Amino acid sequence: MTSTDSSPVPSYPDQLSLAGKGFVVVGAGQGIGRQTTHALAQAGARVFCIDAVEDLAKEIAEEVGGIPHVIDATKRDEVEESVAEAQRQLGHVDGLVDIIGMARYEPFLETSDETWDWTFDIVLRHAFFFGQAAGRVMADAGAGSIVYIASVSGITSAPLHSPYGAAKAGLMSLVRSMAVELGPEGVRVNAVAPGVVWTPRISQFLGEEGRTMQSENSPLRRVAEPKDIAAAALFLSSDLAGYITGHTIVVDGGVGSKFPYPMGL
Repeated sequence: MTSTDSSPVPSYPDQLSLAGKGFVVVGAGQGIGRQTTHALAQAGARVFCIDAVEDLAKEIAEEVGGIPHVIDATKRDEVEESVAEAQRQLGHVDGLVDIIGMARYEPFLETSDETWDWTFDIVLRHAFFFGQAAGRVMADAGAGSIVYIASVSGITSAPLHSPYGAAKAGLMSLVRSMAVELGPEGVRVNAVAPGVVWTPRISQFLGEEGRTMQSENSPLRRVAEPKDIAAAALFLSSDLAGYITGHTIVVDGGVGSKFPYPMGL
């Protein structure tokens, strides 16, 4: 202590530890989901690995010593069953990280009802279902952390993928509302909003020319890797973020601080 400050000093590295905790990761099989699953496991968590593709769920579970589980996350009954099964397998559910989200790229005036409905299903519906199912379990326990992966497309404009931007904006609003309602129960709710992330899907879509363009546009002169987003999700899931709730952390390499933002992604 100093002459004016006698407050205890915690072990800050220890606050990053998730030892003994059980986490559910939705969309665990590749990209941001795979890296996040590794991050949580390396911090000590046991992970319940959910993916829509059985092989991917099994592969990531084998990598981290986790538990694979396959569902359609847009179906309420399957979501609720998966959280119940996670609680049975893990003994307790202390955290949830929901990665799922995808965009279709087409002009606004040509966007169909089917694309709109599909986008809101793949971006927002599962977040609602998992937020309720996992939120109840954590509220009953008096503690927990929920982290969603949002997007800068929900913060700025989303040209050529406007339904995705609208759904991600809705997700960030949901995060704020959940945080206010679940906070008194000891449950924190936050989100990470990436810019362009060089996932397997995006790398195939953009190619090396796209990678060069995105890297040159970033103040950090590189495109984000899935590990960059996983690191933010790990932070928000840990006690280092114990007084953070209702917020979305932007992880975009500073691109959002620039003007103009390039058309497209």
